[in-house]
Amino acid sequence: MPHDADDRAAGPHAPDPSPTVPRGVPTGTVPVPASVAALAGGQDVEPVWVNEAGGRTFRLGRERFVKWAPRHVPELDLPAEALRLTWAGRFTPVPEVLDLGVDDEGSWLVTAAIPARSAVDPMWLARPAEAAAAVGAGLRALHDALPAGECPFAWQVEARVERALEHLHAGDSPTGWDPVHHHLSAADARARLLDAPPVDRLVVCHADACAPNTLVHDDGRWAAHVDLGRLGVADRWADLAIATWSTTWNYGPGYERHVLDAYGIEPDDERTAYYRLLWDAT
Repeated sequence: MPHDADDRAAGPHAPDPSPTVPRGVPTGTVPVPASVAALAGGQDVEPVWVNEAGGRTFRLGRERFVKWAPRHVPELDLPAEALRLTWAGRFTPVPEVLDLGVDDEGSWLVTAAIPARSAVDPMWLARPAEAAAAVGAGLRALHDALPAGECPFAWQVEARVERALEHLHAGDSPTGWDPVHHHLSAADARARLLDAPPVDRLVVCHADACAPNTLVHDDGRWAAHVDLGRLGVADRWADLAIATWSTTWNYGPGYERHVLDAYGIEPDDERTAYYRLLWDAT
């Protein structure tokens, strides 16, 4: 990721479209697909994110990012992300879609860079309380700006629970999920998933509201959101549960309340526990 003061363009390279796919900043050589090299047109190509499904994100020069996904990987649906970015961009700051394409090797999504840093940039890792507050403020702004009644995309509990039950039926187990869920049996998880709490407030959720997906100006104001591949209407706690949880992964314990205070909401232990379980199960 770009870090220095003269090179602060950040784009959709923090997480990938699927929150279930392990991901991270590349530490070794990352093969550059021919389509990405062609899109670069001689500009520098810098790998900035990879996942185990084969998805890769590259920075092209200073002004563009490209996500690339191999063919036949349903978790990495770049056309679906392009649709969501284009729709959401009418109401809130997100990367501008510049190009979308496919060939025999894979598909790609090119977006414009945004002059801000990821909330997990080293600058913000050193200032976690401010970063967590920016995540909360940005999430509230996103929820308030996107009109749920006009949104053509859904991220509702019913479909997610159905997918979670399919995973459990296929042999998935809470022992392979986050440690907070290791004490559950598959039957326990199934019963809890089928007992969804009442909806607090339907909003258009980001659907991967982890801290890296908020971009932050150097003065601490949130700037934009990236990686909207699963954006859709759902209870706002589906986002809040994960946004707060991600602070423990990225900053350590003690920063969840900064997200909630900046969002302007009191904790809700029941909904938080439910949507974290659903996240793990899907």
